[in-house]
Amino acid sequence: MAKSNRCDVPLSAEACNANLMAVGDALYAIGGKWKLRIIVALKTGSKRFNELQRSIEGISAKALAAELKDLELNGFVHRRVFTGTPVVVSYELTEYSGTLGDVLDALSAWGSMHRETIKKGMRKNKNPVL
Repeated sequence: MAKSNRCDVPLSAEACNANLMAVGDALYAIGGKWKLRIIVALKTGSKRFNELQRSIEGISAKALAAELKDLELNGFVHRRVFTGTPVVVSYELTEYSGTLGDVLDALSAWGSMHRETIKKGMRKNKNPVL
């Protein structure tokens, strides 16, 4: 059987294991509650730490610092330090982060569709959740 990423096409055991490994690698690099949100927030341009924290509702300084470190280690974010008085640190996306464009577009489209599907289901059941 040919390798496929579609859920309705069965995979061979070897292809399934390769697929699981690839998804695991992707989730390791960009998974979690904040990483993709940070990347999206930086799409408008470089930001200082506090600007970034204000643009992402609910993220703590500790979580943001840890996620920025992970994103930098994985090559998605570049940290720039401007020496002077005061020292200014800003974060910007790397060229490599552009490889996530299709992923972000697909997640955004799916998220909007899913929200609408849930809303329609809730209207039918008159049980508001979203």
